[in-house]
Amino acid sequence: QVQLVDSGGGLVQAGGSLRLSCTASRSIVSINPMGWYRQAPGKQRELVATITSGSSTDYADSVKGRFTISRDNRKNTVYLQMTSLKSEDTAVYYCNGKGPFGYWGQGTQVTVSS
Repeated sequence: QVQLVDSGGGLVQAGGSLRLSCTASRSIVSINPMGWYRQAPGKQRELVATITSGSSTDYADSVKGRFTISRDNRKNTVYLQMTSLKSEDTAVYYCNGKGPFGYWGQGTQVTVSS
């Protein structure tokens, strides 16, 4: 088992930036992929970005070119750098390991004001 702790959310104006962090209770080298999901009020949880153990990345079309996922295996941490934020990015963001049936963080709220 592994515990994931999400952090870094907050209130930001449209056009601004935030960096989310997800720290695991043990090594993430074997957890593949790591990723971020989000859930806006009244909507289903959706995949935002993933990163494999080989650092291959994939993004939802809605965030391509604005968000960057990365991992630091030495720190057992995955990051989501978010730039050019829009009001539609407002959601609770969840760190994930090994896909929807894997491990989940507790979520961190991101609110983008227009």
